[in-house]
Amino acid sequence: MSISVQKLKSLDKESYQIIDVRNEIEAAHGIMPGAVRLKAEEIENSEWIDKSKKLVICCSRGQFSIEAAERLKEKGFDAESLEGGYIAWLIDTMNEKDEKEKADNAAQSLRKKFKKTIWSRFTKAIRIYELVKPGDQIAVCISGGKDSMLMAKCFQELKNHNKFDFGLKFLVMDPGYSPENRKVIENNAKKLGLPITIFESDIFDSVYHVDKSPCYLCARMRRGYLYSFAKKMGCNKIALGHHYDDVIETILMGLLYGAQIQTMMPKLHSTNFEGMELIRPLYLVREDDIKAWRDYNGLHFIQCACKFTDTCTTCNNEENRSKRVEIKELIKTL
Repeated sequence: MSISVQKLKSLDKESYQIIDVRNEIEAAHGIMPGAVRLKAEEIENSEWIDKSKKLVICCSRGQFSIEAAERLKEKGFDAESLEGGYIAWLIDTMNEKDEKEKADNAAQSLRKKFKKTIWSRFTKAIRIYELVKPGDQIAVCISGGKDSMLMAKCFQELKNHNKFDFGLKFLVMDPGYSPENRKVIENNAKKLGLPITIFESDIFDSVYHVDKSPCYLCARMRRGYLYSFAKKMGCNKIALGHHYDDVIETILMGLLYGAQIQTMMPKLHSTNFEGMELIRPLYLVREDDIKAWRDYNGLHFIQCACKFTDTCTTCNNEENRSKRVEIKELIKTL
């Protein structure tokens, strides 16, 4: 039994409780206001559950949550799955008529409230690693998540206030996003005042049936497509939204799973695309500060749009949890 977002909005907010059963990485991209995040198996014995209320179980797309709600019903709970999951709520929120233009507020918050934690660290990385030079044409690569959207907004502000001239192209590659995720990306770009250029590829379809290291292959292919398209647009650099925490996690993953010491560099010269360079301007920015900027501005971005996780089949599945989730939890424990 499922309940739609519209039906949920018509109910008294005191009559139900939203339980978010997504994993930590998925929930890091945003969570419904007031929701309690628990693993599905923790719900029935959790002290955070109000058994007098209807329990609305939320996963990414409303598939894994159906099974969780059914198990709870069998045990006497009044539980329903949120139809369409978090992504359905996200799209509904974006379609509200009273949604205000957020571009100016998002930019202003970077210069004021988040000047020390985000803006100063962004400009420091630009300066000390010499990531932007006069005459550069930079393809700002937007995946649709919080990191790349923040990076794009920072670059827009840098362009508006910088002392020397450089060019920007806000580039979105669609490797096979679902229509819902693509719509979320387009809506967010409009809200933030980002004039995006979208080009399509079939990468998700190409790697979907690959058994060995599909994520590695997908990442390599996406990087190649971005370099190629950016070069055709006259760019000499591509900018990616990796932040400080990504760097730390990558170092630890290499040590524990690859028996090697390596990391992400703030800039790299491409070996396959002559004259092209990759830069990471969020290199000194912490993920928690990115989340704080997102939440302060009431923004909601897509989570993982990959077809391997898009259907919730891996939600809270211990056998299929990504290595990066494990590393995030290990760092938190340490």
